[in-house]
Amino acid sequence: MYDFQARQKPLPTMYDLPSEEVGDAGLPDEFHRFQGELLTETCRSPFYPGDRCFTAIDLNLYYDPRHPQRYKRPDWFVALDVGVAQRQEALRWSYLIWQEGVPPFLVVELLSPGTEGEDLGRSVRGIDQPPGKWEVYERRLRVPYYGVYDRYENQFRLFRLQGMRYEALVLVQGRYWLEELGLGLGVWDGEYEGIQGRWLRWYDQAGHWIPLRAELLAQEQQARQAAQVQLAQEQHDRQLAQVQLAQEQERAAAVAAQYQVLLDKLRAQGINPDEL
Repeated sequence: MYDFQARQKPLPTMYDLPSEEVGDAGLPDEFHRFQGELLTETCRSPFYPGDRCFTAIDLNLYYDPRHPQRYKRPDWFVALDVGVAQRQEALRWSYLIWQEGVPPFLVVELLSPGTEGEDLGRSVRGIDQPPGKWEVYERRLRVPYYGVYDRYENQFRLFRLQGMRYEALVLVQGRYWLEELGLGLGVWDGEYEGIQGRWLRWYDQAGHWIPLRAELLAQEQQARQAAQVQLAQEQHDRQLAQVQLAQEQERAAAVAAQYQVLLDKLRAQGINPDEL
């Protein structure tokens, strides 16, 4: 682990370093954006409240204080016990390991044509070139978990740091439970933002997918509609009961009137009904 305090020269802050790659064509493709948002929206750990669980999509990760210009840009990552900005001016431009002091807990890379070698550590790099993503996550930052998802082949691979190396984990039906986070990560076949497909998504201990905001709103709407239907049924039942009670009272009044007529007839004939 680097001794950040040993350096005499002050290290740059996130405001001093670029937040975009030189020559970058722009934002990532649509799938990267949607998939990152889905991971962020469903990453709700029971162990780490939202203000201590930082997630990032396509954010520069500066990893080496000896070479502060070097960075990687994970498609998605989560860091635990890291503060989340509460004010707009405090939002991060980038993630600096010497400033944060905490490496990501999990990094997810989404394979694109031409990136498989870089993401899986198979590309050959020169001696004077910066290390690839795999080496940075595995050896420099020692990120505990590293996931790679290939949507073209519908293949999700997850690696865990064992000693000094990543080892592939055995996934059951494309899922794996991360005990430290209290969440599981797996491949979900469903519709997100109106797009049908297979996506990475978090699930809970019972195996249920963590609900999306839209799903929660739909559930609340269904609950309100069900409550309204039940209220209407209860009002109908009360009105019916009132009608039935009124009818019974009318029948009782009619019987009482008939009985009184009979009594009056008997008395008119000189018969005392009380003596019968």
